[in-house]
Amino acid sequence: MLVSSDSSTIREGAPWRLPASLFTGLRARFGAQSSEGLKAAHFARPGIAIGLLAPQLLILLFFFYIPAYKALSLAFVQTDPFGLTTMFVGLDNFMRLFASPEYRFSASLSLVFTFVQSVITLSCAALLAFATDRVVRGKAIFKGIILLPYAIAPVASGTIFAFVFNANVGPFANFLHELGLPWNPALRPLDAQILVVVAAVWNHLCYDYIFLVAAMLAVPRSLMEAAALDGARPVRRFFTVTLPLIMPTFFFLMIMNLIYGLFDTFALIDTMTQGGPAASTSTLVYKVYQGGFVQLDLGSSAAQSVVLMAIAVVFTILQFRAVERRVNYGV
Repeated sequence: MLVSSDSSTIREGAPWRLPASLFTGLRARFGAQSSEGLKAAHFARPGIAIGLLAPQLLILLFFFYIPAYKALSLAFVQTDPFGLTTMFVGLDNFMRLFASPEYRFSASLSLVFTFVQSVITLSCAALLAFATDRVVRGKAIFKGIILLPYAIAPVASGTIFAFVFNANVGPFANFLHELGLPWNPALRPLDAQILVVVAAVWNHLCYDYIFLVAAMLAVPRSLMEAAALDGARPVRRFFTVTLPLIMPTFFFLMIMNLIYGLFDTFALIDTMTQGGPAASTSTLVYKVYQGGFVQLDLGSSAAQSVVLMAIAVVFTILQFRAVERRVNYGV
């Protein structure tokens, strides 16, 4: 939507027009602070700030930085299965990974899975948040029903989906068989991949939904009413008024879905498919587990974890460069 310099007209050909007062209100509410910038907080007693930061810093130190350093150091050595002796091998662990067709397939599978899961999850969450915003009665019940899966642990979610989609006793499989459609995730790779995507979307949908609903509640009703008075229908209001104002939240969820798809699906995969059939659901994070805890190849597992972290960092940077410039944080 293009606006002229006086913020009073919209590009010609638009089916409806917003008044200048709407853009004036937007600028006053979300753009007034942009010139001031963020102000730093100053503590009279630095000990208070250190005390507030210490718990989080300790968590980062013991559960991220030290394990990351240990993984990085193990990536360049070869160890025996018991971890008693080590031998420096340089980049051999990485070279073996990149030369492995199985690892290259797992990497491509992880990227495709993450993309598909992120698109479906964000789209469904936005649709449900939009529908919730339109509900007049029973909104709390509607929200509660959608948020229920968030209280279920990933292992329990995987167990539920493994039963429901089981080819022999699962009700979903029986329904497909009645329609004459084949379904067997234990033998058919495509069925197993669909099962993992569906379970991952169901497990993570509530997380995106919570943030999108909260962001939509922060959109001023006066702006929506002004757009409605000018003839904008609900879908048009969502894309031209609501979506631009919730883009910071949407961008944050894009990053979180990337991290979820790459790192947080291990429990679902291990519970439902164990990476099969024929390694068709063996993503990078599952191969890290197999290398370290099944094959007891700590050097290869550490190298895989380093590569996985590098992939996450690279794609996060690419998302920042491609999307963040279109995000208006309103500060």
